[in-house]
Amino acid sequence: MLVLGIESSCDETSAAVVRDGRTIESLVVASQSDIHARHHGVVPEIASRAHVEQILPVVSRALHEAGVDPVHSGLSGVAVTNRPGLSGSLAVGVSFAKAYALGAELPFVAVDHMAAHAYAAQLVNPEEPPLAYPYIVLLVSGGHTIIAVSRSPGELEILGTTIDDACGEAYDKVSAYLGTGYPGGPVIDDLARRGDSRACRFPQPKLNRNDNRYDFSYSGLKTAVVHQLDRFWNDEYPRTRENIAAAFQKAAIDMLMTRVENALEDTSIARVTAGGGVASNGYLRERLLALADQGVEVVLPPPLLCMDNAAMVAGLGHQMLSAGVRSGLDAGVTARVASFRRRGRPHPSQ
Repeated sequence: MLVLGIESSCDETSAAVVRDGRTIESLVVASQSDIHARHHGVVPEIASRAHVEQILPVVSRALHEAGVDPVHSGLSGVAVTNRPGLSGSLAVGVSFAKAYALGAELPFVAVDHMAAHAYAAQLVNPEEPPLAYPYIVLLVSGGHTIIAVSRSPGELEILGTTIDDACGEAYDKVSAYLGTGYPGGPVIDDLARRGDSRACRFPQPKLNRNDNRYDFSYSGLKTAVVHQLDRFWNDEYPRTRENIAAAFQKAAIDMLMTRVENALEDTSIARVTAGGGVASNGYLRERLLALADQGVEVVLPPPLLCMDNAAMVAGLGHQMLSAGVRSGLDAGVTARVASFRRRGRPHPSQ
C-alpha cells in the first residue's frame, strides 16, 4: 500500500511516498529557512506564497523518485497535514492534496501534525519490529513543546505543554541576541559544544501548581539570557558566546529531560521517542540515548525525520486509511488544537 504524504504546516514544503506505513520510497523537503532568516523568524504571508511556488515541483519530484506515475499512480491514498500550523500554509497543502485525490480518484485523509511527529519513530529501521505502544513522546519545536503518551497510531494523551514560549522559540530568540542567525537551534548547539555550561547557572522555572510535573516554561529562561545575564553569571569564566550558549542549552535541555524522567517514573512506560526540530539537537539526543543505561528503549528518528516532513504524514495516513478513516473534501484547516492545554486528556488526532 503506497500513500502520498504532503506537509506544509509552517515553512517546509514536503512530499513523500511511504509503503505500508513504514518504508520510505521517497522524501523531498524544500526549506524556507533562507527566506525567513532576514526576518529572524517565519513570516506567515511569505511562507504561504513560497508553498504555492514549491508544492507542485516538490510533489512531482517525490512521485518521480518513488517510481510512481502521477496519472496511473498505483497509490492507495493521499494524506496531508491540516492541523496545527499556520493557516495559510496549511491551506496550500490541503487544497493541493484534495485536488490530487479528487483527480486521481483516491481516498483522502487529513492528519494531525503533532500525531505525525509522534509516529515518526515507526519509520526508523523498517526491516525491524516497530516501537511497541504505548511510548513516551517528547515533541519539541519552534511552535510546540509537549510531552505525551502515544497509545496507538494517532492517539496522544497529553501530559504537559509549554505555558508560554516553545523551546525552539527560545533558541531562536537567544540566537538573535547573540547575533548568530536563524534558525537558532543548530547554531546554539554548535556554540554550546565549544563552551562551558558552568559559566552561568540559569534557574529552572517554578510553576504555580505544586503537582505540576510535566508543563514547561521558557519565557523566563529567555529573559534571563537576554536581559538578566549579570544576575546568573560566574565571573570566573569569560563572557563568550560559546559559554552563554552552553549555559542556556544546559538549562533548556535539563527542563525537557526532567519532564521525560517524570513521565517514565509516573507511567512505568519504558519506551521513549522524540520529534520536532529540537529533537535534532545533539545534546538532547545524547541525554535521551543515555536513558538506555536505565533499561529504557529509546528510538530517535534521524534529523531529517525530526524536522517537518511528509514521510511521517504518509506513515500515519497509512494507518488511518487502513482503519477505514476518510476525510471529506470539505475538510478545513485548524491553526491550533485546544487539547494541547489539557493535561491528561486525549488529543483529538482523528
